[in-house]
Amino acid sequence: MCGLLALTGCAAGPTRAPGVGSARAGERVAGLADVPDGSGALVPVGADGQLLLVRSGASVRAFNPACPHQGTVVNPPTAGVITCPTHRSTFDPSSGAVLSGPAEKGLREVPVRVTGQDVVLA
Repeated sequence: MCGLLALTGCAAGPTRAPGVGSARAGERVAGLADVPDGSGALVPVGADGQLLLVRSGASVRAFNPACPHQGTVVNPPTAGVITCPTHRSTFDPSSGAVLSGPAEKGLREVPVRVTGQDVVLA
């Protein structure tokens, strides 16, 4: 049942909180093959977190997927743009910078590195 606190809707969606949660530096968050080149993926992190990974070739960047406007989890990039499903703010997948509002700030980057075929928290 939907309650007043469910402002982003009652559709099925991510059940983990955005960000690294309880994860620590060096922890594997995904395989490189799990992140589509030229796009991205939402991945669980630790016991209670979630990140948006964005891949360009062998390079991967990570962002806290909470839209800075109201905290809705954004969608992975489509057609070169990350979009918030609630109010349609858009973000640059290469930097997390806000492209259009209502969000006034970009996505917060989370340091990761590629080690072999794994993406790990830096």
